[in-house]
Amino acid sequence: MEKYELFLESAKKELQLADHMLNVTYKVVNDPKLLLSIIGRISKALNHNLAFILHYERMYKRIPPFKEDFESMFNAFKLRVTKRYNINIEYITLIQEINEILKQHEKSSIEFRKDDKFVICSDKYRLKIISIDHIKRYINKAKVFLRETENMVKKNE
Repeated sequence: MEKYELFLESAKKELQLADHMLNVTYKVVNDPKLLLSIIGRISKALNHNLAFILHYERMYKRIPPFKEDFESMFNAFKLRVTKRYNINIEYITLIQEINEILKQHEKSSIEFRKDDKFVICSDKYRLKIISIDHIKRYINKAKVFLRETENMVKKNE
């Protein structure tokens, strides 16, 4: 199994885990803090999906070597891959939004739950509200993105 295929499998597993956490675990636990863990899983799935595409492209020497950190992979993806495969801008926005939420969480000094939502408050009191509906949309978009990238690679083989 090629390295890029391993990343594809990892991305699928992370998305399945996120989906299970939302649809099964969250209903049992009913704690909005779990929504942040689900976002972390979605982020991992998206990062593995980026690695999948980039390693595939690298195997055929269509792109130069890249570092395996998020920023390098994301920039390589935006600059080299999106135009080649005509990837929808909404997936780039999704990746940025998910990573922005995680950055806000790391920097925030105040976080709290409000009903069935999780609220992240920045130092300047800007609020980022995470709800179940947001998470469902993120998971669905990530699934479609993964399916599309997998189909793109299959067409090229």
